[in-house]
Amino acid sequence: MKKQTLAFFLFLLCALTARAEEPYVLKFATLAPVGSTWMNIIAEWASKVDKESQGRLKFKFYPGGVSGDEPDMLRKIRFGQLNGAAMTGHGIGYIYSPARVLEIPFLFRTYGEVDYVRAKMMPEIRAGFRKNDYELLGWMEIGFVRFFSRTPIHSMEDLKKRRIWLWQGDPLGMAVFSASDISPVPLPITEVFTSLSTGLIDTVIAPPLGAIALQWFTKTPYMTEIPMADGIGGLVVSSKFFNKLPKDLQELLLRTGNEASEKLLIETRKDNEKSLAVLKQNGVTFTLAWKDVKESDVLSIRDRAAADLAKSGYIPADIYERARKALDEYHQKKKSP
Repeated sequence: MKKQTLAFFLFLLCALTARAEEPYVLKFATLAPVGSTWMNIIAEWASKVDKESQGRLKFKFYPGGVSGDEPDMLRKIRFGQLNGAAMTGHGIGYIYSPARVLEIPFLFRTYGEVDYVRAKMMPEIRAGFRKNDYELLGWMEIGFVRFFSRTPIHSMEDLKKRRIWLWQGDPLGMAVFSASDISPVPLPITEVFTSLSTGLIDTVIAPPLGAIALQWFTKTPYMTEIPMADGIGGLVVSSKFFNKLPKDLQELLLRTGNEASEKLLIETRKDNEKSLAVLKQNGVTFTLAWKDVKESDVLSIRDRAAADLAKSGYIPADIYERARKALDEYHQKKKSP
């Protein structure tokens, strides 16, 4: 009997030891297709984590939207089918909507403005993610988004005549279009290309790099020069997954996630600049520059959209005011000798 008991405990010990040696697997989704800048850098990040953790923490990827649209990804994270994702502002809005103050329309015109305001807002944004059961591993952006259309857009009035795509369920996009007196066509991002082909929509919003990666530019030979907003992005993981990791793996994920996001930020900006040249080479015509609009009209859209978002609580008024104050501060510093 003693031998049987000893054998049982030895078996149990071996089983527990084997289980303890199993790697943690971070199931990670993104809309970015394989071969894109985002996916390449995220894959490099995963390799680094695997190597530095000596195989204790591995990634399993679901790229190119195979896990569905971003709301689908978040639902799967909630049920434990996924653990994390690379999100655009649309997905971030479901986690911590005030972070999208950095996507308020016509707020920024330069990366210098974006970087200064973001640095001021980032501590409360990180805290907001954590409060809502997510760890923000890194911050990035998809770049300045433009209107891509089948027919040229020469004025803000022209936009009102277009069948413009709205990312389904996006309160910020709805507020922007409402402030512009535009009636958009709500669709999940996974249906945009098909809808451009069938004519259900004739205009989309995207950064130059995104329009190329998703092949939307092949259906939209015109692009506005005025950027509507600076599209944000983030590398996120559920607190449930993050908190079960040993301390050293948590620190590794945070450090390398931040490094990957910094690289993503730099490379995305470079690629968006290169993409402008690629679009021109492919016959895309640029329209609607700042000289073609009345600036007060554009800023009025910005402020009406912000007021709408404050009313709903999606982006509280005080957060928008802090972003505006930081932007004014940046401009004052630029003027100083």
